[in-house]
Amino acid sequence: MKYRTEIDGLRAVAVLPVILSHAGIAGVSGGFVGVDIFFVISGYLITTILLADLAAGRFSMAKFYERRARRILPALFVVMLACVPFAWAWMLPEELVAFGNSLIATALFGSNILFWREAGYFSAAAELKPLLHTWSLAIEEQYYLIFPGMLALLWRRHRALLLPALLVVSMTGLIVAEWRTHHAANFYLLPSRVWELLIGAIVAHYHSRVGTTERRNLAELAGFVGLALIAYGVLSFDAMTPMPSLWTLIPVVGAALVLGFARQGTLAARLLCWRPLVAIGLISYSAYLWHQPLLAFARIRNISPPEGLLLAVLLLATFVLAWLSWRFVEQPFRKAAPSSPGGRRIVLATLACISTTCLIGAVLVDGSGFSGRKAPGGQTFASALDLDPLAPNYGLHPDCDAGRFTTAPACRLSEQPELALWGDSFAMHLAQALRDSPSARPFAQLTLSQCGPIPDLALNGSVTSWQSCIDFNDAALAWILAHETVKTVAISSTFEQGGGNLFTRDGSSITDANARQAALAARIDALAAQLAAAGKQLVIVSPPPRTGHDLGLCHIRTRLMSRTTASCDFPQANYYRFSALPRNLLRAVEGVIPVIWLHDLLCSAGVCRTTVQGVPAYRDHGHLSVAGSSALGQSHDLAAMVIEASHGRVVGSTDPVMAKTAFKAMSN
Repeated sequence: MKYRTEIDGLRAVAVLPVILSHAGIAGVSGGFVGVDIFFVISGYLITTILLADLAAGRFSMAKFYERRARRILPALFVVMLACVPFAWAWMLPEELVAFGNSLIATALFGSNILFWREAGYFSAAAELKPLLHTWSLAIEEQYYLIFPGMLALLWRRHRALLLPALLVVSMTGLIVAEWRTHHAANFYLLPSRVWELLIGAIVAHYHSRVGTTERRNLAELAGFVGLALIAYGVLSFDAMTPMPSLWTLIPVVGAALVLGFARQGTLAARLLCWRPLVAIGLISYSAYLWHQPLLAFARIRNISPPEGLLLAVLLLATFVLAWLSWRFVEQPFRKAAPSSPGGRRIVLATLACISTTCLIGAVLVDGSGFSGRKAPGGQTFASALDLDPLAPNYGLHPDCDAGRFTTAPACRLSEQPELALWGDSFAMHLAQALRDSPSARPFAQLTLSQCGPIPDLALNGSVTSWQSCIDFNDAALAWILAHETVKTVAISSTFEQGGGNLFTRDGSSITDANARQAALAARIDALAAQLAAAGKQLVIVSPPPRTGHDLGLCHIRTRLMSRTTASCDFPQANYYRFSALPRNLLRAVEGVIPVIWLHDLLCSAGVCRTTVQGVPAYRDHGHLSVAGSSALGQSHDLAAMVIEASHGRVVGSTDPVMAKTAFKAMSN
């Protein structure tokens, strides 16, 4: 096809926001839409080439796949193999096994399926997966397996149905995407993404039939509107924007308008043909490949997210490596003639890379991450994991997070509990603290991940829908009210529900932030009154202080790098800034309902500690580890604090001896 400089400019517009967003640069909260733009570009280019081949009678499936392999695979395998030594040197055993699986899945064009299956509330942080970004390549590769044959069949037998078929399948894919908005599969799998590629195909079909003879005024307006829509998505979307969904139409239609109308001579085309943009567009594929591993390994090696000079060096390295990869890998492989000796060697080399990559991945998986490896600090990885601080904390038992309300025997310490622990995973992680407190009392654990203990109001989580959460809270409250022995109800959560699209019982949503916070506070007050009428006292335990960084991994990596664990401690002011939303909510209800602030137990002199009695307190970005929760209960007697709070007498001192003495005096 004829080279269009503006398409390389559009590639740059797509890749730059993705890289900057993944790097944590402020101002590009919707940078992830760059992937959607890439899908539209790919759909357009592939369909343009296929239609030209079909019209000229030279279409060949074998040649198509050979071209795609030479375009995609060489640079991909170079990046994958370059990741292996760094993964071996720095990754924890569990991470190394996951990396091995991702090597195999990426080589076999199924990494999107792998990452979908790995997605979960307790899964590893996305920013620590070097090959996570290959999910989009897998979608394109799966699309290539289906689309060329279907296009050729329609062209040869039912050409008149070609455009209607593209429109129907695209519309169906968009409906699927909107219907499955809040499911991880929606983000990662082809059925929810195919419509974006087909939008590009529709533009290509339009050009093949109509050409590029649009009136100048129309082309000027459409191209400019397309760029404006893309800019709106990049600057206005954020982590709360459901993707893909109807919202995704904004950048997708924007990209389609640019491809369809931003021809040479228009304002949009002149902007996209700016030489620096075109230069970035030429190396955009390699830049996309390199950026995620560089950022992921920097986060793994340096414990905290890269910033300042280090971040600038990583971004510069991304584009330097991208140019080298484009110049010495992409270009030679693309230019080699398939029938030449060099072309045949390229095919054999590609097959060898697939086999080698799969073999390396299988060895890493079979070796269970090789925990006997020496870490940079000199000790083995196994020695740093002796306390298993990163294990998910389900509370008393994994059955207590069964995806629904449960009264499993493993989730209560007595048939006649005096205390109910109710909430999401931030209630689960308090179970060991209550159980191992010097003044422990029998309690029942009523918990469900991502389901805050606020009846009638819920968010749509990645693992728990708002409907499931409403049902769970109904069942938990009914169980509490039915058990006369339960006199104290301790609830805990992230209490960040005010930051999302909050659903009510009838399925309507509260979109205004102030209205959400007011509704949450009112419902918590009403819950306290409802329990009080039944002779039960509500107590709130705040989430632990946190900053959004993975404090559990920080503790492990400091040991591996022979650094002091105090390097994971953080200023209390950082916690206040990060947790403004839940703190404001709990402050609003504290006058009526007693609140136990965990920062009183973990922070002092303006610093929040990440260890308790020498034990790592956290398992991830905010949940207490199993051992950390137990140590917190033993050292501060959390059970006594909860019971005393229920009687309106919160112990000011966190000294365990004083707390235990006060508790016994109260009980007598």
